[in-house]
Amino acid sequence: MSRAIDIPAADGTIDAHIVTPDDAAGPLPAVVLFTDIGGLRPCYHEKAQQVADQGYAVLMPNLYYRDAAGTVVPEGKSFRDPDVRATLLEYAARLTPEAQTRDFAALLNCLDSEADFAHGKVGVVGYCMSGAFALRMAAQHPDRVAAAAGFHSARLAEADDPDSPVHGVDTIEARVYLGHADQDALLPPEQIARMDEALAQAGVHFTTELYRGAAHGFTAKDAPSYDATADALHHKRLAMLLEEAL
Repeated sequence: MSRAIDIPAADGTIDAHIVTPDDAAGPLPAVVLFTDIGGLRPCYHEKAQQVADQGYAVLMPNLYYRDAAGTVVPEGKSFRDPDVRATLLEYAARLTPEAQTRDFAALLNCLDSEADFAHGKVGVVGYCMSGAFALRMAAQHPDRVAAAAGFHSARLAEADDPDSPVHGVDTIEARVYLGHADQDALLPPEQIARMDEALAQAGVHFTTELYRGAAHGFTAKDAPSYDATADALHHKRLAMLLEEAL
């Protein structure tokens, strides 16, 4: 079950979706689900429903609300098409750490004001570029975020990037799970090692897992890199994390 919602934010109005099990009878633990660079589209609505059906109320925002509402990738096109990708990269460039911070506050206000969501700790999960969003939200709101996950995350620990989330993990109180694609050019082994070291030094309860043979984007059913076996494992690992933390 899904319903659309508009969320007031410092930079405008975030169009988003609240997804719950069909038999939801009351408020449920909250999970914020950030899409990959392709934005809102059918495979992510399906993904959000799969998470919700485990007993959660999922809030899935349009990351690109500053530029466009709803689905950004035109029907019949792919987010990997060069012309579409150029637009998405332009939109994504505006999602600076400062912009994310403002959005996190708006999303938490939504969780506190909508009856679908139980009060208390929340989970957050991101994919591709938004794996960094999940870690950043956990670091900025350690009192609220109890579980943070990232799958086929991109650029989590670039050595020359002062805005990299690797520099802010010391405030994370959440349990963290990171599922990485094998030989992912957007997150090479040295970045995985750098993030693991930072999480360990910060005393974060975390798990890192390498999905051997899986490519970047392995959970996206509309991507040529989709891997059904890896996708099923991702759902299993996410369900375990949320159950244990929430």
